[in-house]
Amino acid sequence: MTDALSARRLSRRGLLAAGGAATLATLLAACGKDDTAKPAAGNGSGPWSFTDDRGTKVDTPARPTRVVAFTGVAAALIDFGLDKQLVGVFGETKRADGTADPQAGDLNVESVEILGNVWGEFSLEKYAALRPELLVTHMYDPDALWYVPDESKSKILPLAPSVAITTARVPMTKPIERYAALAESLGADLSAKKVTDAKTRFDAAAEAVRQAVKANPGIKVMACSGSPDLFYVSNPKVSTDLMYFAELGVDIVVPNKLESGDYFEALSWENTGKFPADLILLDNRSTALQPKDLAAKPTWQQLPAVKANQVTAWDAVPRFSYAGSAPLLENLATAIRNAKKVS
Repeated sequence: MTDALSARRLSRRGLLAAGGAATLATLLAACGKDDTAKPAAGNGSGPWSFTDDRGTKVDTPARPTRVVAFTGVAAALIDFGLDKQLVGVFGETKRADGTADPQAGDLNVESVEILGNVWGEFSLEKYAALRPELLVTHMYDPDALWYVPDESKSKILPLAPSVAITTARVPMTKPIERYAALAESLGADLSAKKVTDAKTRFDAAAEAVRQAVKANPGIKVMACSGSPDLFYVSNPKVSTDLMYFAELGVDIVVPNKLESGDYFEALSWENTGKFPADLILLDNRSTALQPKDLAAKPTWQQLPAVKANQVTAWDAVPRFSYAGSAPLLENLATAIRNAKKVS
């Protein structure tokens, strides 16, 4: 988790979706009653293996063709060229109006089984019925599988091998490279024009950030997220995207009284002005307060960056692909280039 709200969620007790009450034995027995519920046949690629960021080596008789992933992971794998292999997702996928959540990227949300659409939802029954051959998700903390509920992981994980990719305490380029490697191992062609064009765009966007910092030196940037009761300032020494921004030369506020996990500092709304900033990156997810919501917070309105209208949207859980991350860098470069010193 790269921000406050995400960090807080790790301590919440997730609830299984309706079907999750079934026991593992019952599910496996049900799957064995019909020939159609047998594991899908391999694609003739021979044995497959991949060592994830837990240090776990996954070995299967054939390359997995039925992959279930956190929605943002699925979107990243699609960016690298996978498609039909993705049969199910979990995590924010559809908005209340039925449209795709931004986290879904180019994923066709109508073509996959959605096992859960919010934190804590993961239908064990639907998962088993998919006959999964691989589960993939982020790993923000050691052995913590993102959006796989702790309450049911002992029933979820035996159903298929799992792969976890580290998405904290390393610069953003690292998980991008790891997801690219995973996609390639699953059959994606990283030399395809779609992928190489995205890499070219990403590199150009990174250089644009470097040049924006040089052209407009001294701009102090703060990444934050708001809830009704607290204001969270994210830590660039842990958040993978912020860490990469800092590598590109961006001067990012470093909070000094960190909560457990070191992801952020939680401030009361009365203390939102603790860290001077010229440009604010504001968590743009539906789980965080947006500018229209923050209008009722007097201390927010008093921040110099807010007064100067120097607030830009921040994807606090990035899509770890070149295609998904390039726009984030482009937007950051534009925001820095146009910012004025106000703090």
